[in-house]
Amino acid sequence: MLIQRGIQITLCFLFLSVSLFAQNVTKTEKTETNSSASHTKRYTYRKKHNPNGIGKFYMGREIAHVMGFGYRAGGAKWLERETREKEEKISLLAKSLKIQKNDVIADIGAGSGVISMLLAAQLGQQGKVIAVDVQQKMLDRLKKNLKAKNITNVKPHLGKSKSPQLAKNSVDLIVMVDVYHEFEYPYEMMLHLCQALKKGGRIAFVEYRMEDPKVPIKIIHKMSEAQVKKEALQEAFQLKFVETITVLPRQHVVVFQKKDDKKK
Repeated sequence: MLIQRGIQITLCFLFLSVSLFAQNVTKTEKTETNSSASHTKRYTYRKKHNPNGIGKFYMGREIAHVMGFGYRAGGAKWLERETREKEEKISLLAKSLKIQKNDVIADIGAGSGVISMLLAAQLGQQGKVIAVDVQQKMLDRLKKNLKAKNITNVKPHLGKSKSPQLAKNSVDLIVMVDVYHEFEYPYEMMLHLCQALKKGGRIAFVEYRMEDPKVPIKIIHKMSEAQVKKEALQEAFQLKFVETITVLPRQHVVVFQKKDDKKK
């Protein structure tokens, strides 16, 4: 009888343990499912898609492949091509952004530093450009370019696919030249970028104009002004539209400003 009684107690204990474990698993699965559902809702995936895209869609557009460093630095050399100024008038970009001499500017997707160096030329001794890229090879080439031109107010900075790895409230201006449409995680990246902006700081999207069929760029590497606004003006980012600058022949510069909590 004692043995039978012991067996019954042991079985009850095992049943209770299994039951509690099952409840915990169910809770965990539910949490993971909810998290996954949230992620799936933000991004969708398609097998049939533009070959120049990654098959991942966000707010109605496909995310484009990143233009990498390239074989024998082919991608970097394309950014540095001598005809770029003639084609895109990129020198006008830095002049049009109303840069202050002591600004801290983050150039996101800086590559080998062409835009970073143009921005740096607008700054005084107290200002600086943080040149952010996720490719170490690009940053290594950028360092060589800076040394060759004796530029000291540009700081190469390694970012990640979901974050530029910048300190909160540390940047006056963020510039993204032909790069935002390639972000693998645009929502997460924008959250971190906006956190890095100081109150009243600005963020500029420089994108090839989708509205203009004459711009000789693949369509997946273009963005319309309406699409930029649609994505940037989500409540989570706390931005307000400021202006669209149209001085460039191929790109528009869509500028937003971080809201001041006191002025909401």
